[in-house]
Amino acid sequence: MAEIQADFDRIALFSNDEWNHNSHYHAFLLKHVPTRCIEALEIGCGTGAFARLLAQRAEQVLALDLAPQMIRVARDRTKHLANIEFQVADAMTWQFPAERFDCIVSIATLHHLPLGEMLGKMKRSLTPNGVLLVLDLFRGEGLSNVLASMLAMPAAATLTLIKRGRLREPAKVRAAWAAHGRHDSYLSLSEIRGTCDSILPGAVVTRHLLWRYSIVWRKPGL
Repeated sequence: MAEIQADFDRIALFSNDEWNHNSHYHAFLLKHVPTRCIEALEIGCGTGAFARLLAQRAEQVLALDLAPQMIRVARDRTKHLANIEFQVADAMTWQFPAERFDCIVSIATLHHLPLGEMLGKMKRSLTPNGVLLVLDLFRGEGLSNVLASMLAMPAAATLTLIKRGRLREPAKVRAAWAAHGRHDSYLSLSEIRGTCDSILPGAVVTRHLLWRYSIVWRKPGL
């Protein structure tokens, strides 16, 4: 976790709110946020881009991140919103309160953590009828993944050019992400679905084009 924190403290120095492969799916996640959302939690909020969107749908948002520099930038960019609280926190040791949140979201964070354990914590912290939303990366397997990647590559390049006006990040940004990627690891979709089957019965696990998958699960009501 110390390595991950150091990576993201460094990445925070270059971070901006430009379009990326995660933000491409923000609208997808937002449409699953409950209509009545009193309090929402985001795990791994980074510089707060999605938390600021979530604050438009929830009365109060609590956003956590391991990296102090990420939280510093998030607070600086969110001074105009009074209904978001940012905290530096390690999701593995943070005390998840029971049945508190109407929506819990995690974007590109759970691949750093034991998936089953984290899904269990998130599940317990949801209110009845609360919604759990995950967007993350997975490890591709087999010919189907090769074909999907062949489709994704030109789509990603086109979107990047349209949204950013350039294809590549500055060299220092690429170097920071490359250093982080050396100790990243991902589960396969079959492993993710198996974990969801045992912990979140009925969860919808969807493979998306830009090397991402999502989990959408609603906790049964009383």
